[in-house]
Amino acid sequence: MTRPSEHPFAGPRVLLVEDDPGDVFLVRELLADVDPPIELTVADTVAEAVRSGSLAAADCVLLDLQLPDLAGRDPLDALRALRDQAPPYCAICVLTGLDDEHLGAAAMAEGAQDYLVKGSVDGSLLARSVRYAVERRRAERNAVRLREAQLERAESARVERGLLPRLLLDGSFVAANPFYRPGRRSPLGGDFYDALRCPDGSVHAIVGDVAGHGPDEAALGALLRVSWRALVLSGVGEPEVLPALQQVLNSERHAPALFTTVCTLALFEVDGQVRVRARVAGHPPPIMLRPDLTELPHQVGPPLGVLADPEWPPVTTALPPDWALMLYTDGLIEGWSGPDQLDRLWNTGLLALLEAHRDTALNALPGRLVEQAVNLNGGPLGDDVAILLLCDGGPDR
Repeated sequence: MTRPSEHPFAGPRVLLVEDDPGDVFLVRELLADVDPPIELTVADTVAEAVRSGSLAAADCVLLDLQLPDLAGRDPLDALRALRDQAPPYCAICVLTGLDDEHLGAAAMAEGAQDYLVKGSVDGSLLARSVRYAVERRRAERNAVRLREAQLERAESARVERGLLPRLLLDGSFVAANPFYRPGRRSPLGGDFYDALRCPDGSVHAIVGDVAGHGPDEAALGALLRVSWRALVLSGVGEPEVLPALQQVLNSERHAPALFTTVCTLALFEVDGQVRVRARVAGHPPPIMLRPDLTELPHQVGPPLGVLADPEWPPVTTALPPDWALMLYTDGLIEGWSGPDQLDRLWNTGLLALLEAHRDTALNALPGRLVEQAVNLNGGPLGDDVAILLLCDGGPDR
């Protein structure tokens, strides 16, 4: 909501913290005829300004450093007390009888936007100082926000590199086409994918989704992906990968109820035929895109982090020539669909979308699917979407 003083024709709301009635009268007179008019309220002490709510409503404070409740103390204690209680958008101008250059510099270092000496300012200078202080404070806040946004983008980029790696499939019989789009809830989610070729020629792939959204979930997703890659490349047996991954999750998650869904594939050649072994841990099952459009045979086990001694039964399927598979996270199918948007898209709706795009090249398919899901949802999807397409002839075939 726009603050009243941010309207182009509104003057700033000023709080004068001053205990001397003569100085209060003088400031009122100085600001009486400025244009646009300045709304002035008065408090005798910082404590009264906070208690009355005047401080919370002010755009700028004119502060006397010689207040009765701080007598005998460092003159800057009044400024520190006010600064600690003031809202972040509020500017502070010191207006004091202490004509001390060093004190003025110290006040600016403590967070004041200006330092003015009583008797040395007229109404025009005082009004201009107030307006400039408000704008300086606004510029300071904008600079802080910009810096925070830059740091957040940099951190997001680092975490995203952990979630979305370069696939290690050189020299393999599998080609891949990955896709990722963040949801509207958070710039970072816990969706991740990976695929790599092992020294024995087999290819392994994973798609996963850490429950929740935000930097903690994204960091955990990146950790799980890196752990999965390390386990596979180190030669850990394929049946032992998911149990080891659950151990990592249990030791690193920030909440005991946090879980992760994953789907893993192991592809290998036997007598010239490609076979795929699927393990599904509470995750949407893979879809065979060609030659027939159907869900890949699978059995669903529990998500990682739910049961103490879970089982994830493997299901092995022989793939026909020119095969293509799609792994994805549930952000793709949880959006609304139907004429009244009363139903979720779910797997059946996804299969219908895929049927309508049978002639779409694989490299363009993920973007088309997400675009259609967004249209059916009536707006951006609430969750992240990660898609990993695997095929035997490259993404353009």
